[in-house]
Amino acid sequence: MSGSKRTLAGVATAVLLIGAIGGAAMLYANRDGGGKESASSSLAVYAKGSLAKLLTPAPTPAPTPAPDYVFKDAEGRDVRFADFKGKVAVVNLWATWCAPCKIEMPTLAALAEHYKDRDDVAVVTISMDVEKAVPEARAFIADHAPLAYYADPKFQLPFEFPGKGAMPQTILLDRRGNVRAVLTGEADWASDDAKALVDALLAEEGG
Repeated sequence: MSGSKRTLAGVATAVLLIGAIGGAAMLYANRDGGGKESASSSLAVYAKGSLAKLLTPAPTPAPTPAPDYVFKDAEGRDVRFADFKGKVAVVNLWATWCAPCKIEMPTLAALAEHYKDRDDVAVVTISMDVEKAVPEARAFIADHAPLAYYADPKFQLPFEFPGKGAMPQTILLDRRGNVRAVLTGEADWASDDAKALVDALLAEEGG
């Protein structure tokens, strides 16, 4: 092979290597669906402190509605997320076997207490406990007034939301019933950041 051909072959190889490395780098950078910054809404400013892992999907081209899924209230009646339309709903998926779930529950109770005089905010804590653990779950929620007991004994709801099975998982729905923020893991829902996030959702529609 002549010197010029060897040079061209070397250049071609380098281009291929650079392309492959660059492609791998792009794949790694976008493995979470394109990057938090480009996929986030204006609510991303509240992803700090104990809410640092908060995901705030952009509501465009269309917002994601909460699933049309039936769970139960304390009396065994059917409940859907559509029942909370008109309210900003803080939906928490928890279980008695989930230590972080139990640790953060007092902060959810404090959040509910903070907004107890408003009829357009709901803190909805839904137990994933199986039937034999229901008495313990009911007693635990009873100790965290003003929270109400809700249950999904099928343990399906965590897979219906972006957390895909993670526990605990907290989802914020706007007044139209759309998913606006999701946080997997324990957080301080009594914090100023959490209240500011709820207030921002309330202010969107003149709350």
